[in-house]
Amino acid sequence: MHTRRTHRRTRTGSTRFRAALLAAALLATACSAGGASTSAGSPAAEAVGSTQAATATLTPLPKTTPSELSPYYEQKLGWRDCGVPGFQCATMKAPLDYAKPAEGDVRLAVARKKATGPGKRLGSLLVNPGGPGGSAIGYLQQYAGIGYPAKVRAQYDMVAVDPRGVARSEPVECLDGREMDAYTQTDVTPDDTGEANKLVDAYKEFAEGCGADAPKLLRHVSTVEAARDMDVLRAVLGDEKLNYVGASYGTFLGATYAGLFPDRAGRLVLDGAMDPSLPARRLNLEQTEGFETAFQSFAKDCVRQPDCPLGDKGTTPGQVGKNLKSFFDDLDAKPLSAGDADGRKLTESLATTGVIAAMYDEGAWQQLREALTSATKEKDGAGLLVLSDSYYEREADGGYSNLMFANAAVNCLDLPAAFSSPDEVRDALPEFEKASPVFGEGLAWSSLNCAYWPVRPTGEPHRIEAAGATPIVVVGTTRDPATPYRWAEALSGQLSSGHLLTYEGDGHTAYGRGSTCIDSAINTYLLRGTAPEDGKRCS
Repeated sequence: MHTRRTHRRTRTGSTRFRAALLAAALLATACSAGGASTSAGSPAAEAVGSTQAATATLTPLPKTTPSELSPYYEQKLGWRDCGVPGFQCATMKAPLDYAKPAEGDVRLAVARKKATGPGKRLGSLLVNPGGPGGSAIGYLQQYAGIGYPAKVRAQYDMVAVDPRGVARSEPVECLDGREMDAYTQTDVTPDDTGEANKLVDAYKEFAEGCGADAPKLLRHVSTVEAARDMDVLRAVLGDEKLNYVGASYGTFLGATYAGLFPDRAGRLVLDGAMDPSLPARRLNLEQTEGFETAFQSFAKDCVRQPDCPLGDKGTTPGQVGKNLKSFFDDLDAKPLSAGDADGRKLTESLATTGVIAAMYDEGAWQQLREALTSATKEKDGAGLLVLSDSYYEREADGGYSNLMFANAAVNCLDLPAAFSSPDEVRDALPEFEKASPVFGEGLAWSSLNCAYWPVRPTGEPHRIEAAGATPIVVVGTTRDPATPYRWAEALSGQLSSGHLLTYEGDGHTAYGRGSTCIDSAINTYLLRGTAPEDGKRCS
């Protein structure tokens, strides 16, 4: 069972592949792009056509903070040790509903690592790894706060806030571990009406669980509201402008901030950019194409290796895809043993998710080849199950992080659903299967999940111009699976001060993934405020 996620993964250690919340996202039902169009927080209008990009533009909020929000902007954070050496934590209050702040608060978890010096302190640098649903605090403590360049960490306080509904910030919960196991194994390539009905039932059960857990909060986890929370945090930290590095979905969050508060946008890096002007169906279709592009790159590399289980030297990428699809079909008929303590077997759905997870970082390709070899030659599905579990953030004890719950909660609020019925999915299958013969069918059916959401969407597709903002760096990777390169081109073109920085390569996002050219350009921007030349390319 896939979900539309755009969530950054980073390389660490010998495997160069880390599936823990440091980034990732599959857009088959998630990489949201909603918020507000003609006015911040406005109700969604009629659903935008499935193929037409939006022409409405996100309107900035008034420069003067409303008096009823002053208590939030003037609050003092009580910093405390949070159990990770060098990091401090605090809790910040924000209004549950910015239109009715008197009706209650939401409590948001914040963490920081203070600038280490030497050099002039440049303020705070807020980071977000994407998702939606990725823990920014987890990302800060596990990677950004220790792995960002020393010069950046020397001059910035590294800061993160888990967005509302995510991780430590009043997390949305939908299913328990056993229920989530069943959900992730649901067949997303139904062969008949009965299997399609089972898939719909799974989506309904998931949605009902989310609605029962947080009926009020579920109406207020939009990207617009999360961006407004970041402005409260900016003020509380004492910064005149927000400096920010957002990856994947985090680019949509950062761009939304710039659109709402262009005069308060400081040095913004949007890495692995999303296009906020696209409706959900178009987003899902284009991400499907992105995963096909990444898979073709993997296939070309695979047949050059001595251990490729999907073909030998000379096998075309197209045939590699057919071989993989045949393997998936076999699993659909007969799942493989995976040596799982909880009795799970490797189903078609879990295997597909495992392959997709490895597309985020070419450093995982060897791991994927080994997992596919074990599954196809030795009938052992353990390796692919490990990859799938990493994608879903399933813990060793059988529990799950709230990544997938928050992911759906944000996406289904930000945009009208891609499809409203199984019949609409069936009609769209040829288009999705053309986009990706390997993944298209499953990603199309996975796009149905928001049709049964218990809360109506409040966002709609829109352009973000952020007129008056200082230069904003938008980063795109040419063979990015989760956020196709064309999205970076689109966002940088919408932003009045956008500077497009291109990485010609594989994997999801570019900063901190091995390109000296990319890292140097971004570090110079963060430390000196000098944006790279618009259109600069790195390899």
